[in-house]
Amino acid sequence: MAPVNASEFFALTESERKTVVETVVEQTNGRVPVVAGVSGSSTQVAVEMASHAGQAGADAVMAMPPFVRHPGPDEIVELYAAVASAAGVPVWIQDYIPPMGTPMAPALLAKLLREIPGVDHLKEETALAPQVMTQVKNLAGDALKGMMGGMAGRYLLEEYARGACGTMPACEVADAHVAVWNALENGQQVEARRLFRQLLPLLNIEAMYSFVVYKEVLYRRGIIACSKTRVPGAPMLDTHASRELDQILLDLAPLLTATLPARAGS
Repeated sequence: MAPVNASEFFALTESERKTVVETVVEQTNGRVPVVAGVSGSSTQVAVEMASHAGQAGADAVMAMPPFVRHPGPDEIVELYAAVASAAGVPVWIQDYIPPMGTPMAPALLAKLLREIPGVDHLKEETALAPQVMTQVKNLAGDALKGMMGGMAGRYLLEEYARGACGTMPACEVADAHVAVWNALENGQQVEARRLFRQLLPLLNIEAMYSFVVYKEVLYRRGIIACSKTRVPGAPMLDTHASRELDQILLDLAPLLTATLPARAGS
């Protein structure tokens, strides 16, 4: 899934966002489904991004309502109808917290799922997200084809119990999240909780530093070449925070399938 909120997508140009989608589609080469993030500052931007994603070969798209001036319910219905028509592939609704997100009532989410062809998945990331997921599931019925949480996978255990078909965290330790998910799928509740507790310190530091930590971990794992961010005013890891991240990754290493390279000065 790219480019979406666990990134700097909002600091990319529209051309760069399209390049990200094209690159991910090319590199996955059909091995796994690709969900393209198409949220925009207006319906027109989202429609353009959705049309491009569908033509580029994305398997689905995901959109929030416009994230600068927040629309009302009628405009939200119009947005998702336009995105679904433009994309030509399944649409995920992203229900996300302010200030970027526009939290939607369960009844509105169910309406979108029931009434707009192609809008049939939900990524729920607002306050009391697991309860919202249950409410939407009950209201939408078979119109809801799948739901996942986000927010770094912090509530995965409860979301799974409520019928989530997966989770959408950031990508820097996807292998650790997969380990938790596999334990749940295998009915190993005790093991899933143990692995989740092992993951929690990273989720906590992510809550403070957001994409700065995502990029730093990807850099330390040798997955990207530079952890520099272009977002103005982004927080920085000072010496103490950097050392704490070192220890967190050391403790988490058994769940990571890629070797963590040594960092100079660590």
